[in-house]
This record gives sequence, structure tokens and C-alpha cells, in this order.
Amino acid sequence: MTLMAVVPGDKVETPIWEQYKEIVAKYDDRGAGCFEEIDKWKFYEKTKEKSSVVIMTSEKALYANIILKKGVVV
Repeated sequence: MTLMAVVPGDKVETPIWEQYKEIVAKYDDRGAGCFEEIDKWKFYEKTKEKSSVVIMTSEKALYANIILKKGVVV
């Protein structure tokens, strides 16, 4: 799973990331190891080039953007 990294100099908290990691840890032994953080612009580019579905919600938490990968976990 990919998170949009906090922009350098942006003094913001990202408690939603801990919620994501707790949820994932219930289903994947790697837990927080499943996550990577990438630069804001790389995140947008990756979304634009690789996404088959984009879901927009009313989530108001800052830096709540996440890219989920679909597929079979072996």
C-alpha cells in the first residue's frame, strides 16, 4: 500500500495512517511493513498511470490518500 508522504515543512499529524496499519495488521502478517510513502507528485503520477479504479470519499483527514494494490497474496 502506498501513502502520500507529508510534504517537507508541512507540520501536520497523520493519525489516519495508524488506523490503516491497524486494519492491515489484522489481515497481513507484514503489518506496517506493507506500507510505503512516496512524494506527493509521484503519488499523483502513479495514480494517473496505474489506476484501474479511483474512489473518492468524504474523508476529511489530512494525508488520507492511499493506493491499494489488488491481486492474490501468496
